[in-house]
Amino acid sequence: MSLYTPRAFAPVDAAVARLIEEHPFATLVTPGDPEPAISHLPLQYRVHGGRGVLLGHLARANPHWQRFAGAASIAIFHGPHTYVSPSWYGEPATAVPTWNYAVAHAHGRVELMDAAETKALLDELIQRYEGARPAPWRLQLEGRPLAAMLEAIVGFRLPIERVDAKLKLSQNRSVEDRDRVIAALRAEGGRGALDTADWMDRYARER
Repeated sequence: MSLYTPRAFAPVDAAVARLIEEHPFATLVTPGDPEPAISHLPLQYRVHGGRGVLLGHLARANPHWQRFAGAASIAIFHGPHTYVSPSWYGEPATAVPTWNYAVAHAHGRVELMDAAETKALLDELIQRYEGARPAPWRLQLEGRPLAAMLEAIVGFRLPIERVDAKLKLSQNRSVEDRDRVIAALRAEGGRGALDTADWMDRYARER
């Protein structure tokens, strides 16, 4: 199923790559019977052979990975989002509340990794999330304990076949209204408001 995206909210490719890289915690959905399998996990984004690839791992005890062979999966990435008050527009009486947001749906068929690839992915994830810490943790398991840990997880790659993305950042409003919303979000503060204002400032102005 495709993502409903009015033309005004269709993003540029650079914005999609940025969203996936900066907001890596995804919702992975794989169809099934009687209901889909859904997991929440961080995914690494790479470009390989001219197209994007997502890398991740699940607990082997999680039956989700057994669905991979049956159907294409969708990784859903949520970027910045926040509430937008009509009181911020030039004519608030003629408007209604809304929500600004950035999302991307990456479609593809999952391929399983071997133990060596899975270990390399774990090293990459640890470096990404521990590398900048004052006293970074490192994986110290070796031998049988390391092999047992790797056996307990399933590493996978998802070559991206299609991305449906949407940046709803007030592109359908006037320049004056967009500027008012950006200013109001920055004055309001908070990560969601500030991040959304930054994305509006960069991407909504490109229209």
